[in-house]
Amino acid sequence: MPQYDRHKDRNVYIEFIATEDFKDFPYSERLTLTFVTTGSIHGVLNNRPFQILAPGILCLSEKDEIQIMQKEKVSAQSFCFHPDFFNTVRNSDTQDGIATNLRIQTGLSLFFREGRHTGIPIVSEKAYPHLFEWFFVLGTEVYAQSDGLWVCRIKRYLIQILGMLEELNRQSEQSPVDEVLDYIYTNYPDKVTLKELTDCAHLNRVSLNKLFQERCGCTAMNFLLMYRLKIAGYLLIHTDMSLNEIARSTGFEYDTYFIKQFTLKRGISPTVYRNASREHALLL
Repeated sequence: MPQYDRHKDRNVYIEFIATEDFKDFPYSERLTLTFVTTGSIHGVLNNRPFQILAPGILCLSEKDEIQIMQKEKVSAQSFCFHPDFFNTVRNSDTQDGIATNLRIQTGLSLFFREGRHTGIPIVSEKAYPHLFEWFFVLGTEVYAQSDGLWVCRIKRYLIQILGMLEELNRQSEQSPVDEVLDYIYTNYPDKVTLKELTDCAHLNRVSLNKLFQERCGCTAMNFLLMYRLKIAGYLLIHTDMSLNEIARSTGFEYDTYFIKQFTLKRGISPTVYRNASREHALLL
């Protein structure tokens, strides 16, 4: 990147990578749209584990932090473009340095982590043939430059791809409760505050608890407590960890508070629960 446009004697800040090896992710000063057509990849994106099974799409900006941990028979192609690629007029093309700055918005939110965008939109079975065709055309146009309108055609197909991905992402977006549940499942061993949960859901306390009551039958913080006790119950049965170790590993600051809450919710103390569960297992 950039590509030299031989028809109009200019540089076009795009690049097509026919065989993506994931070694240089994320690419600097550009947005990257990667289409995984076969196989799978596993890794960590912005400190969260992810998995893409073909067919799948990965949308990255240079600010993303990604580490590919495993690749299995994967085949993928990437189309990279500068964030200003859709500008109608570039600064260098204008008089007095005044640009029109008419930027397209369709689909660009997929590359940034504001709100709930993960960078991995869902690819439906019906969408796959269209995405495959349009992605193929992108690569062909970059290399062929068949006439003076090749950049226009690339913009057209890229707009179609981003528009479809944006709509698919909108249809599959998680609810605020799903977002908070994911946060709890990931962070329950640590100190978690109600403010963190409301920030995660982009809701106030009353609205979040109302949704949790409808979905889970309890408030968000009560669900966190019950989930911690559930994990603690597994550890009591299947490990020889001390009560203090279990308390600390499930988000309880003190073992006394853990014992109090476990006894209150389960009706028996953690020690009695551990012994009774193991005795029952021996009888089976």
